[in-house]
Amino acid sequence: MKTYTLTVTCQSRRGIVAAIASFLAENGCNITDSSQFDDRETGRFFMRVSFVSEEGCDIDTLRTGFASAAAAFDMVHAFHDEGEKTKVVIMVSRFGHCLNDLLYRWRIGALPIDIVAVISNHMDYQKVVVNHDIPFHCIKVTKENKARAEADQMRIVEESGAELIVLARYMQVLSDEMCRKMSGRIINIHHSFLPSFKGANPYKQAFARGVKLIGATSHYVTADLDEGPIIDQDIIRVTHAQSVEDYVSLGRDVESQVLARAIHAHIHRRVFLNGDKTVVFPASPGSYASERMG
Repeated sequence: MKTYTLTVTCQSRRGIVAAIASFLAENGCNITDSSQFDDRETGRFFMRVSFVSEEGCDIDTLRTGFASAAAAFDMVHAFHDEGEKTKVVIMVSRFGHCLNDLLYRWRIGALPIDIVAVISNHMDYQKVVVNHDIPFHCIKVTKENKARAEADQMRIVEESGAELIVLARYMQVLSDEMCRKMSGRIINIHHSFLPSFKGANPYKQAFARGVKLIGATSHYVTADLDEGPIIDQDIIRVTHAQSVEDYVSLGRDVESQVLARAIHAHIHRRVFLNGDKTVVFPASPGSYASERMG
């Protein structure tokens, strides 16, 4: 049996859930997981439904058949085949902990994505990427060639069919044009617990303030640096006895985990943009299971 996901966003009103459930039941589908949220401040409704097609109804038939119900509630909706993996381009500079973590999760099936390319402005990780049989592209970025470099990056994204760009500690600011073109499809890991300590050297900023908690934030990239809608965050405790270097080392694990969780949420269609914020639904049962242990 095929497993699908339906995502829905619309203005909140009576009967939405009933219409969705009735349509799926009438088309031989059984709901296995469902999450919904009413934003009382905006009046927006968000819903994610996982279901199996028990009578062989295919995704194109479902899309066509759902059109009238969607129109009745002015829904923004999409059906997704859970068996299809999201194509991802990873971008990295000289900090490789997030890249290595993602490669391991990808290799064991804990992160069911299709990594179609890795782009870097340095050569540091060429060997590790090529050893995974993944195309590696080194594109140097300077003030003088930034526009051309981004054009080369976007060419790789488009030719590979990538649906998502992951900035795994890629230490270059993307242009407003690239951010707009890939809106909602670029995820960044910021080595700080935003909105505090933005910009460069956030751990140094945190150390100077004597904080007792450091953290990491994964968010969608927008033209406003470090201001994009937040997907996931986490923290770790530190003390007065630790140095800036300790902060950096301790932060690596948090950054890796937060980025992986954000990607997991995105590829499983659990993240909904809600103005400057996000709605992030819990993971469906079994979605964290790995294909193998190591």
